[in-house]
Amino acid sequence: MDRPVIAVDAMGGDFGPSVVVPGAIDASRQYDLHVRLVGDTAKIEAELARLNLQGASYDVVHASDVVRMNDKASDVLRRKKDASIQVACRLVKEGTANGVVSAGHSGASVACGMFTIGRLPGVERPALAAMLPTEKNPVVVIDAGANVDCRPYHLFQFGLMGDAFARDLLNYPSPRVSLLSIGEEEGKGNSQVKEAYELLKMAQNINFIGNAEGRDIFTGNIDVVVCDGFVGNVVVKMSEGLAASLMRMLKRLFTSGILPALGAMLAKGAFKNFAHTIDYASYGGAPLLGLQGLVIVCHGRSNSLAMSNAIKMSATFVRKETNARLAETIVANEELTRFSRAL
Repeated sequence: MDRPVIAVDAMGGDFGPSVVVPGAIDASRQYDLHVRLVGDTAKIEAELARLNLQGASYDVVHASDVVRMNDKASDVLRRKKDASIQVACRLVKEGTANGVVSAGHSGASVACGMFTIGRLPGVERPALAAMLPTEKNPVVVIDAGANVDCRPYHLFQFGLMGDAFARDLLNYPSPRVSLLSIGEEEGKGNSQVKEAYELLKMAQNINFIGNAEGRDIFTGNIDVVVCDGFVGNVVVKMSEGLAASLMRMLKRLFTSGILPALGAMLAKGAFKNFAHTIDYASYGGAPLLGLQGLVIVCHGRSNSLAMSNAIKMSATFVRKETNARLAETIVANEELTRFSRAL
């Protein structure tokens, strides 16, 4: 296929163009893609002037406005038509970009993705798919915060979309899909979870392995964890906080005396590998699945590496035509969705 074109919200995140632009240029050079840097032209060009641009493919699309962290997503949609995230999503809608990457206001990114780019036919609610490290391979948590209140058929579709994403982006041949609940046994959980369980059990072409408890997420024995956005967001943020706290506790333990310090020196390589494993920058961002395009929502504190990895993910998504696979899965299970919606 042609070289993927990714619209990058250059004004998003805690650090704006100073981090986003280098990450985008690096991604373009490394992964053979074109980046459209969206935002204040003068600020973007000032960052470009500091970089080696050889081998990079890019252009700049001006946007006169930015989204502040205290802005409401609904207000952004109505009143900030020239905000960088709005302009970036319009590029996808118009067909001049294949996807959007932003480290800005996550609510605005989700809203602009849903209402500017639009949903795939048959998709009730687009969902954020976050990746977390485990003892073995990364696990996909879906939904990670786009939908706080969900019906059973929403959870059902999250499972379908998570399965398609894990197959294409993580190369899992038959992802083990599980539903997050308060017990592993069938019949555990609230009415929402119980009904979603029955739907996933009947789904075509997915490997549903039943319920999972919170303690099961990091074993590496599950590939896709399905939950509503409220629970998923708590899981993801708690995991980030726990990982950071573990690193700080280990650092204190290994600097509390001569022998611990010696042990720390001997284990330096292992700690470095552990830090890399739990670093969110390694995973880039969380794709919003179920759109007629792609939006990847990155951490607000994303560095250049995280932005580069998120842009790489979006290009892989485009090259593998993951959206087509996702749409096929939704259509194949349309009758189950319609049945559940009618209840």
